[in-house]
Amino acid sequence: MPEPTKKSGSAFTKKPKSLHVCAGSTAEFTAETAKPEVKVKWQKDGKDIQASNKYIIKQDQTLHTLIINDASKEDDVVYSVISGTSKVKFEMKIKGQDGKDEKPSSKPEAAENNESVPVSSPSPEPVGELKDEAPFSTSDKEDDLATSTPSPQPPSDDSLPESAKGRKDSVWSLGEAPPDDIDKPEDTPRSTLLIEKPQSGSVTVGGDITFIAKVEAKDLLRKPTIKWFKGKWMDLASKTGKHLQLKETFDRLTKVHTFVMSIIKAKDNYAGNYRCEVNYKDKFDSCSFDLEVKEVPEVSPSIDIRSAFKRSGEGQEDAGELDFSGLLKHREVKQEETVPEEDVWEILKNAPPQEFERIAFEYGITDLRGMLKRLKRMKREEKKSEAFAKKLESAYQTDKGGKIKFVVELADPTVELKWYKNGQEIRPTPNQKKYVFEHKGNQRILVINNCTMADDAAYQVMAGDEKCSTELFVKELPVTITKELEAVKTTVNERIELDCEVSEEGANVKWFKNGVEIPREIRSRFRFKSDGMKHTLVIEDAKKEDTAVYSAMTTGGKSEAHVQVDLKPLKVLQDLTDQTVRLGKPLVLHCEINPANIPGRWYKNAQLIQGTDRVKITHKGRSHKLEIENAVVDDMGDYTFVPEGYSMSLNGKVHVIDPPKIHLDSLNYPENTVTVTAGNKLRLEIPVTGQPAPKVVWMKGERVILDTGSRVRAESFPDHSTFTIDVAEREDTGMYKIVLQNEAGEDSAQIKIKVVDIPDPPQAPIVTEVGGDWCSMIWETPLYDGGSPILGYFIERKKKQSSRWMRLNFDVCKEKAFEPKKMIEGVPYEVRVFAVNAIGISKPSEPSKAFVPLAVTSEPSMLVVDEVTDSTVTMKWRPPEHIGAAGLDGYVIEYCFEGKDEWIVSNQELIEKTKYTIPGLPSGEKIFVRVKAINAAGASAPRMHPHPILVKEVIERPKIRIPRHLHQTYIRRVGEVVNLLIPFQGKPRPKVSWMTNGQPVDPTQVNIRNSETDSILFIRKADRKHSGKYELTVKVENHEDKATIDIQVVDRPGPPEVVKIKDIWGENVALEWTPPKDNGNAEITGYTIQKADKKTMEWFTIIEHYHRKSTTVSELVIGNEYFFRVFSENMCGLSEEARVTKDSAMIVKEGSNYKNPDYQEYDFTEPPKFTHPLVTTIAVSGYNATLNCSVRANPRPKVIWMKNKIVIDNDPRYRMFSNQGVCTLEIRKPCPFDGGTYSCKAINDLGEAQVDCKLEVKVA
Repeated sequence: MPEPTKKSGSAFTKKPKSLHVCAGSTAEFTAETAKPEVKVKWQKDGKDIQASNKYIIKQDQTLHTLIINDASKEDDVVYSVISGTSKVKFEMKIKGQDGKDEKPSSKPEAAENNESVPVSSPSPEPVGELKDEAPFSTSDKEDDLATSTPSPQPPSDDSLPESAKGRKDSVWSLGEAPPDDIDKPEDTPRSTLLIEKPQSGSVTVGGDITFIAKVEAKDLLRKPTIKWFKGKWMDLASKTGKHLQLKETFDRLTKVHTFVMSIIKAKDNYAGNYRCEVNYKDKFDSCSFDLEVKEVPEVSPSIDIRSAFKRSGEGQEDAGELDFSGLLKHREVKQEETVPEEDVWEILKNAPPQEFERIAFEYGITDLRGMLKRLKRMKREEKKSEAFAKKLESAYQTDKGGKIKFVVELADPTVELKWYKNGQEIRPTPNQKKYVFEHKGNQRILVINNCTMADDAAYQVMAGDEKCSTELFVKELPVTITKELEAVKTTVNERIELDCEVSEEGANVKWFKNGVEIPREIRSRFRFKSDGMKHTLVIEDAKKEDTAVYSAMTTGGKSEAHVQVDLKPLKVLQDLTDQTVRLGKPLVLHCEINPANIPGRWYKNAQLIQGTDRVKITHKGRSHKLEIENAVVDDMGDYTFVPEGYSMSLNGKVHVIDPPKIHLDSLNYPENTVTVTAGNKLRLEIPVTGQPAPKVVWMKGERVILDTGSRVRAESFPDHSTFTIDVAEREDTGMYKIVLQNEAGEDSAQIKIKVVDIPDPPQAPIVTEVGGDWCSMIWETPLYDGGSPILGYFIERKKKQSSRWMRLNFDVCKEKAFEPKKMIEGVPYEVRVFAVNAIGISKPSEPSKAFVPLAVTSEPSMLVVDEVTDSTVTMKWRPPEHIGAAGLDGYVIEYCFEGKDEWIVSNQELIEKTKYTIPGLPSGEKIFVRVKAINAAGASAPRMHPHPILVKEVIERPKIRIPRHLHQTYIRRVGEVVNLLIPFQGKPRPKVSWMTNGQPVDPTQVNIRNSETDSILFIRKADRKHSGKYELTVKVENHEDKATIDIQVVDRPGPPEVVKIKDIWGENVALEWTPPKDNGNAEITGYTIQKADKKTMEWFTIIEHYHRKSTTVSELVIGNEYFFRVFSENMCGLSEEARVTKDSAMIVKEGSNYKNPDYQEYDFTEPPKFTHPLVTTIAVSGYNATLNCSVRANPRPKVIWMKNKIVIDNDPRYRMFSNQGVCTLEIRKPCPFDGGTYSCKAINDLGEAQVDCKLEVKVA
């Protein structure tokens, strides 16, 4: 029959412990694995920990360490270490400054979680137990309270007290009443927060139960925090739903907080121990209580691992829940065979839950959880068996290595009987003494000899279709030490062996040194041996620090022995001797001691000597040597050899001698020459060697330099000599000699000292040439270069009236000439020079003589020929673009005949005008002409005409250039000024004449002024008689050009000729008038009609800008008499006078008879007629142009626009408008190709009319 899978073994041999640390300190957790190659992962609150400065993760073979630096309150959480399927949990508690925990903990120190997978195979192997499911699901709060989920892991053996330790594979049951209070003392201290604690209770399956806890809030500033737990660590706050409800209330009168936990529709696995915890600041209180769930006895079905994973119901309230409880072992109640005089089951039945742990420890119960589970089922009534007259007991127990008998009695001895162990049939095999099957009448007996831990399992016996079960518990006996360790006393470098014997072969024995376990490392002086029941600890090459108390520990005993390691007596065979050695020679110090192989240390002047390439320390047997390849002065001193572990020492002195020597090479002075700047301090440190210290003498020539000198002195030291000059002067330059003397010999050397200084200033510079903003200057080399070659010069300048000098070059000028630039023209300047050598910059030279930068002007521009005659040439030009501070005095004009190189000055005196006529030239010759600008700085570069000029007058045809606005009629009002400028061209000077109406212009009426290039027509006060066409004629010899200008002088019109009252009817009066005789020299554009009551004669305007010559005045007041008048209007405005009707119009009152006159219907139809024609227009390319005209016709005519007699239709460049008879053609951004003749044609049924104009488009 299939069983649940067995829990796999732990991967950890040593598990980390929970720690209490202070804030800011360092915590260290250590775990040890069984194998060195196992990978370990550390977690904090379920998240992987990555190595950092705060978290340090180390691994040494099987030892794994987690170090947490600078612990804080955030680190007070649950940690875990994972290796494969093994998981161990532990905590770190943070204490405050007073040493108390910052927050209470309700979790265990460490918990191991070994996950395992059910095994599915045809022949199931023996398996262990799975952990019980949690009573409350975290995935769905509304699910059944008994939804099966993996439960929290029980605490590991290392974190439990001795009374709670059992078998390694035992687990805790959350579905029963676990021994949760094993760590609590019997005398619980008085509660500090809870005034009413929840009490234990019982409920039947499907019933409801409520637990109440009360907290008094008189001394509390805020609501306390309460937590409900099942077992030790399952927090029920996240399990609330339809089966678990948590409520809280507060009574303001009594100031009591009430906390209620209600369990609704309880299930069998809700039974167990619960705990209530209350926190308020630094106060903490808790209370444990039990819940018993009673159920109706029922027959336990056979275990089917597949059915255990089926849904618990179909279509019921709890449908969808997974029931894992079927995976647990079904064990029957067993009776203790080893203690027949006491019934453990009766003791457990009558004992409270908190006593279960003590009873299990007292009677050696290893599977308390299984016994408690079957204790509940003992109350069930068993059915009477048909196959068995006597069944197996519910449980059996025996010691490891003992024998056990299973006896059943059959009702029918002929029934076939089979025995099973963990679902596998036990078959008899030949030559096997493990299982023995016996038959005694109706009894069937199974004997198991030499029981081991593998025999601890569930057993079943099958008789036909009926079976009965039991369980065998094998108790493992503790391993004792049968032979104790013996004390050992020996000396260093000896071998030590500690032996002991235990009661069982293959037992695990741990060795300790002074209470600390000895690690089993690969490279160690400690070796461990095991031969049957004999265990040995071997210490190779014993040392004095191996003296300690060693102990061997088993599960059932401990043995200790003291090991004493002493030193051997020391004997000096050869002592150290004093030595004197020359510098650079080898030095050997040698001594011999007994016993051999005793290490030692060498010291020089009490300082430890370490072996190097030069210093070699050797030890062979009794001999100890210190060898120095090349002795140096530093090797001189007192040497000591100290044997390790002994208080005595061997001493010897070494003396090194050396002749004196001067080391000038280390100074790195070329040719032993020292250069110093004048005024600076010179201090030379000359390294010297010699033992004993030599005497040093400094000399300059025959003079000895003493150490008492004030400015120049010499001082001597053991390893060097110093020569000092406080303030160097030029006289200090020379050869110096140093002499060394001691008892070993003499040495001397020479040093040259050179004192350098800045150079003398150069002489005053000379300015050789001056330009507009520059000058050229030169100077001589300084008389003294300061003992160092001149590297170059710096130049400065300033304005003569200023005191601020400005550096002109930042890189030294290596030449003795320079050109300062960017000076202001016309301002006096001075310049000076500095000399530069390697030491520095000299003082400045004397300033140069003052000079003023002046520049000639630039060449004249735009030299052109203005006029040529048979003997003269007139030239024009423009002034130079740049004149400068020197100004412009005038111009010089020069000419040269073609084919010659001689330039002839035409004007002997400078001229200021930019036009000049060269006289006296031979006719027909060709000349070149150039112009120069002259100022105080001299003549500018000449501007030359690019082509030769022929001295002969050239006739240019006349041409009149009429301004654009004069192409149309020039209109002016009477009294305005007429001023027309008409330009023209032609050579020689044209003759100009004006004509009007075929007659010459009257000079008394019109003023005419003519010049070489234009003619001006001027009328100071225009009159209507000045209107007309004026013709301008420009004539050069036989060539002439003419232009006509139309001038129209306009004035206000006169009043209409006659105004008549044509008819009167009702409130209406019909008026009619004739146009005025004088239209003001302009077209009549309209009329204005006014009326006046005869009584008041105040005139009121009726109609304005009226175009017809008849109208009807309406809405007159009946009974009044009216006069009417009419003004004519043109472009100048209304006429000065109005024409008044001779007769008045009387509006007849009501009751008068009025006879309507007979009127003939007026025919308004008329053919098209253009009232305003098109006007010839000149447009500018790129700017919109418009052509306008007005037409009158009835019925309304169709308007067609044409260009060059081609109809314009659907062209986006043209836009056509027509409004109230005004026709407009808009040409968008015309180009020269849009020029031509444009026509507007109007057509209706009575006829057609057409007007034309020309459009000229010019490029701007």
